[in-house]
Amino acid sequence: MINVFIDGKEGTTGLQIYERLEKREDVRIITLPEDKRKDIQARKQCLNSADVSFLCLPDAAAIEAASLVESDNARIIDASTAHRISDGWVYGFPELSAQRREEIACAKRVANPGCHATGFISLVAPLVRGGILQADYPFVANSVTGYSGGGKKTIAQYQDKDRSPELSSPRQYATGQKHKHLPEMVKECGLSYAPIFNPIICDIYSGMCVTVPVYSRFMTKKYSVADIRKYFTEYYASQTFIKVMPEEAVNAYIPCNHLCNTNMLEIYVGGNDERVFLASVFDNLGKGASGAAVQNMNIMFGLDEGASLL
Repeated sequence: MINVFIDGKEGTTGLQIYERLEKREDVRIITLPEDKRKDIQARKQCLNSADVSFLCLPDAAAIEAASLVESDNARIIDASTAHRISDGWVYGFPELSAQRREEIACAKRVANPGCHATGFISLVAPLVRGGILQADYPFVANSVTGYSGGGKKTIAQYQDKDRSPELSSPRQYATGQKHKHLPEMVKECGLSYAPIFNPIICDIYSGMCVTVPVYSRFMTKKYSVADIRKYFTEYYASQTFIKVMPEEAVNAYIPCNHLCNTNMLEIYVGGNDERVFLASVFDNLGKGASGAAVQNMNIMFGLDEGASLL
């Protein structure tokens, strides 16, 4: 039996983790009474008595929570941005390599990837690691996301019956190029420079599509679209939750919300031999948050990776 504490269970990610785990027979969820939810000593006791704790908190609170853990046996999966590039923490993207999966399995501290970062890294890291593009390539990425990623305040704004008509339109944000996911995108892809990153929030509850256009003339040698698709297919061939889509799927409309309530991620490779189109589609609350967190927990405890996710 795995004792699990979700610090921040009332938030969007925490609630989804709870819903994924509550019916499992191999998990016992430690809960706090409502009046103790923000009591530091009560939380400290839970964090140290649990086999694994999920931190579904703002960054400052996640840092505080991690500092309260004194037990050598207590593991942490942090869903915040706080530790994603920190020493001593393993970045929880097991599909990057067999070595990364093994590091997660042995880790006491795992930083769960950000949603936008998940889509970008799934496309860019294989290209740089495989020597197809160099680390100094000037990447540009666009990302369309459902509004649930903004948390309770944003969800309430979008679901308000008297909301502004502007919310019916896709809206660009983080235009200052200082989005909080950029540091992990740079580090995990081994980039020399941060990409130009354009996130867009739209009027759907969840779903995400990250696109990265690539000029073939900057590749280290001549690759066709078919070559790139084959490369991605082979790179992710053994993965449960990442699927590279066939050519015919790329020539249709690609919605960003058809994988909601799953932990799946689909990769599309299209365009032509001069300008390659890459897209990553998944649920920002699934593979982009709670699903990935539960997947990491399963790996850390040597369980079926797809438990409560398929």
